[in-house]
Parts: sequence; C-alpha cells; structure tokens
Amino acid sequence: MDTAERTENTGEEATGRRRWNRGLRLPRWSRRARRVRRITLGVLLAVLLPLLAAEVTLRVNYTGDPAEGTRTRDRDALWLGHAWVDGRRTDADVTALVHRLRDTGVRDLYVHAGPLEHDGTLPKSAYPKARWLIDNLRHKAPHVRVQAWLGDEVAPEKPYAMHLERPATRAAVVASTRQILAAGFAGAHFDLEPLHSGDRDYLALLDSLHRVTRAHGAVLSVAAHQIDPLPGFHSFWGTVTGHPKWWSQAYFGQVARRVDQIAVMSYDTMQPMPSLYGGYVAQQTSLALEATPDSTDLLMGLPFYHENRFGHWARAETVPAAVRGVRLGLSRTDADRPAFGVALYVDFAATEADWTAYRRDWVR
Repeated sequence: MDTAERTENTGEEATGRRRWNRGLRLPRWSRRARRVRRITLGVLLAVLLPLLAAEVTLRVNYTGDPAEGTRTRDRDALWLGHAWVDGRRTDADVTALVHRLRDTGVRDLYVHAGPLEHDGTLPKSAYPKARWLIDNLRHKAPHVRVQAWLGDEVAPEKPYAMHLERPATRAAVVASTRQILAAGFAGAHFDLEPLHSGDRDYLALLDSLHRVTRAHGAVLSVAAHQIDPLPGFHSFWGTVTGHPKWWSQAYFGQVARRVDQIAVMSYDTMQPMPSLYGGYVAQQTSLALEATPDSTDLLMGLPFYHENRFGHWARAETVPAAVRGVRLGLSRTDADRPAFGVALYVDFAATEADWTAYRRDWVR
C-alpha cells in the first residue's frame, strides 16, 4: 500500500471513529440527569449516614442496667386537662383522682387553666371552677401542689400568635400570672410553643415571672423543648423544615436557671421503635441533667397518650421505654440527684397500662 493510499484509509478510519463516538455520546439532557442523580445521591448519603450513626448510638444508649435507687424522688407531676376547671368534673372525680395518685410520686398537678390570649391576657371565665378544685384537693390531698398550666403559640414561627418581643405582651403575661396566683394556684406552669433556641424575649419574660412567683411563695415551672441530639441540630432542622424544634443545651440551661421546675417534653421524637425511643430519652435525660442546676427540679416527660401521626408512633413511644431511658440517663449522669422526677402527659388520654407501667417501673 503506497503512502497516499495509507493516508486516505487512515483519514477514513479516523472519520469513522469520530462518527462512532458521536453515536455513543449521551444526549446533553441525559448527561445533566446523571449529574443530578449523582449530586442527589451524595446529598442523601451526607444526610442519611450521620442520621444512621445517630440511630445506632441511640440503640446502644438503651443497653445496660439502670442503677439501683433510680426511682421516684416524690417530685413527679401530672398534666390535667381543662375539664378540671371548667365545670365538667365532679367531687367524685376528685376523689377518684386522689385515689389514683395515692402511693405514687406525683407532687405537682399542672391544671390547664388557659390558653392565654395572644396579647398575654387571661379571661377569668377560662377557669370558673379553679377555686373549687384547689380547695377540694387541699382537703383530700394536702401534699399536692396545684399549678395553673398556661400556654399559647408564639411568633415568629406563628406570626398570628403571641409576640414575646412586645413589652406590652410580656407585661400582660405577668399580670395574668398574678391573677391566677390570686385565684389560689400554688404556681404557674408555662407551655409556650414553638420557642426557638436563643429567644432572649422568653428569657426576659421568665425573669419577670420569677420575681412575681418568688414574692408570692409560688412555683414557676415550664415545659421545655428537647435538646439538640446532635450539635447544632436545631439550626440544620430549622433550615430544612422551617421548624427548629430543638434547643441548644446552652439555651436549655439558661431557661433552667430562671425557673423552679423544668419539664422536658420528651415525646414526639420521630423514633420508630421502643429501643430507639428509650435510647433517645436516655440521651435527653443526660443532656438535661448536665444543663440543669441542682436548685431546679428537672422532670422528664412520659407519653401517657396514644396517637399515630408524623413524629409520634404509639408503638414506639411507650411508658416502659421512656422510664427505662430515664433511669439509664439518670444512672449514667447523676444517679443520686434529689431534684428529679417524671411528668405524665396527659390525664385524659392515659390508659390503665400507662399507670401500671409508671407504678411498676418508676414508683416501686
């Protein structure tokens, strides 16, 4: 083959290869789709792998045996629904309640006397039978303290609701607290949600409220959000969902130092199995113990209700799993702490099985 023929054939082969390669090349839209899939997979792995590791850690948290003596300190609490102060309950109901509480560790009753209005005021018509309940319990169960459970939704996540950044609103909440103490309640229990971690206006409100309750010899208590299960998790979750949900451990401590009693709402955890839920409660108990001063009563919430919805599976969030988690966290962090208890949420949804598990696993 002479040089000219080889050159001609080589050129034809090269042209053929280019045509062949062009035939194999993916369309531009397909290449973009592959890149999107790779990026999506990378993002999912970046999110799921840490969450998977966290779930494994929770399962490990649920192992071991609680220390001896990690039982009730007779500082437990029970949330009671609005029926106790609006006229639906009777003397027979109070007698049955006292019988139910006998030989348990329940010292405080958080009786729903609100909700507060968005401007911070509280109509007296919201709790017409409060004095009847307080006097009845004072006679039949003098060791029990009856606190007014007051709550509302708050801005900025709920812009139509209570705005704590407004001085007039905070002043109205303080006036409402004076009002319920004058009605005979032994304390005020606040459940304001959703409160974002770092909210300085809430801290200012607690400072003002505590001055009032101390002057009356009354108790100031709050229902608290859960603590970040991973560092900074509230920021990540807030960015993704718009609802931060958790508090930083440092902010939890700032709240705890401003009250007499803090009850962690350690339910609605999104955990799918009892072992993971119990491990989560053990972790929350340890984190809360580390942040709460000895002078403040720390209570861990127990789920006395049975809903199935996003964030809560009744099959997973059980009283036995929660109590075991509480005892494990207490054992590992501060087993002998006296200012500690559990808070039972809520009376009107509780079953006999819930009460039996509480008595068997925590009280005895």
